[in-house]
Amino acid sequence: MIADPQLNPAAVELGSFFPQPPATVWHALTDPDLLERWLLRPTGFAASVGTRFQFTAQAAPTDGIACEVLAAHPCEQLTYSWTYSPAEHRWIVDWTLRPQGRGTRLLLTQTGFDIEDRRQKMVRNATERSWKRRVLPRLGAVIHH
Repeated sequence: MIADPQLNPAAVELGSFFPQPPATVWHALTDPDLLERWLLRPTGFAASVGTRFQFTAQAAPTDGIACEVLAAHPCEQLTYSWTYSPAEHRWIVDWTLRPQGRGTRLLLTQTGFDIEDRRQKMVRNATERSWKRRVLPRLGAVIHH
């Protein structure tokens, strides 16, 4: 996972390489049972534009994250809004998949941070650390199995 300093400083942008083909990576991004293993439990999720769904954590099932699929191009791109109720803030999470050799280059982009606001800048930095240190490694583990 590499963060490119030339990219948008207000966004979280992380690239990963997986030796599996895009269809395998897509499956991990869109299968509800697999999503729950590496991200959060989705309720009502389908990789179809306009689908409204919710992510919940087992530890806090009442603190849901309201989402809506904004783009879904199988094995290429999945984009959804991510609104965490207590924060009353909306982010956009985009997954872009590109074939690379026999594997897949995956780019995660999360936008919607106002880095002029000190608190939002802290949230952006904490979010990037979480994606890098916890979430993307768990995605990799799910893809490899």
